Amino acid sequence: MANMTNAVMRPLAWSARHGSMLLAVGIFGGMLVPALARAFSWFITPNVVALVTVVLLRVDIAAAFGHLRRPLRVGLIVAVLLVASPLVAAVVVSLLPIEPGIAAGVVIMATGATATSGAAFARLVGLDPELTLVATLASIFLVPLTGPPLAHLLAGVELSIGVGAFMARLALVVGLPLVLSLLLRRGIGAARLEPLGPAIDGLTVWLVVFYGFAVMTGFQARLLADPLWVGEAGVAAFAAEFGLNLLVTLLLLGLGVRAAASAGLMAGNRNMALYLAVLPASTDQRIVLFFALAQIPLFLSPFLLGPIYRRLLPVRRAASR
Repeated sequence: MANMTNAVMRPLAWSARHGSMLLAVGIFGGMLVPALARAFSWFITPNVVALVTVVLLRVDIAAAFGHLRRPLRVGLIVAVLLVASPLVAAVVVSLLPIEPGIAAGVVIMATGATATSGAAFARLVGLDPELTLVATLASIFLVPLTGPPLAHLLAGVELSIGVGAFMARLALVVGLPLVLSLLLRRGIGAARLEPLGPAIDGLTVWLVVFYGFAVMTGFQARLLADPLWVGEAGVAAFAAEFGLNLLVTLLLLGLGVRAAASAGLMAGNRNMALYLAVLPASTDQRIVLFFALAQIPLFLSPFLLGPIYRRLLPVRRAASR
């Protein structure tokens, strides 16, 4: 039994150490191998439930509650993410010669809640996973109030997020993982859970990789049909991802480098799954394709930004190992 356990734990721990590289492979694997993307397309919702559950297992509960005791700080971060970011994005795209479908995609992306994988990414690159989780959950709760009016005002796109359907989805992707994580914590016990940390991180990496496979379903056909447009949209997606990251980091430097960098990572990495579920059938399909393209810089962000964060936060990074 011990040998079998080691045979599972060691590869998972290795995956955690090489998580940034595996995430990059995941997004390109789904893009280049359509059969792989199709094989995982059914797994998106179960994957999100499993991912949030596993992320919650690695969260320091005391540290998370510590952030909740500073509501103005969390509120400022969420306001910058959900309100300031789309306003700035709208101004920037209005000044550039960007194709309308791409411009609308950039603005709508900037209105979205932060990605559910945010806490896992923050842990991978040495930022603050607890602050990221708290702000992510707050953004998911608030985006039905901020996203639709801003998307209509700034991009002319109607997003009808029904309260009943949204609450049901919220219960599935947040409530269920919370219950499962609490049951697992109680069943496993803190003493046995702590040594499993590297393996749990590795499992998180693979769940995100599988999600990367799934979201690329149909992408290759779209790429072959209009490569020039896809190239322009890809450049815009990278610029939006890292531009929002830099902007929010600089705006919130007064909160400290680690908190500001964590907020910046959230600003670039947005959850497009909710919007894909509520976009009307009449929506310009170029906007939908842009959302798929935006997953590429999201998955590459730990790989590309990890060295920068290690330079910014060398002491904190070393202490976390």
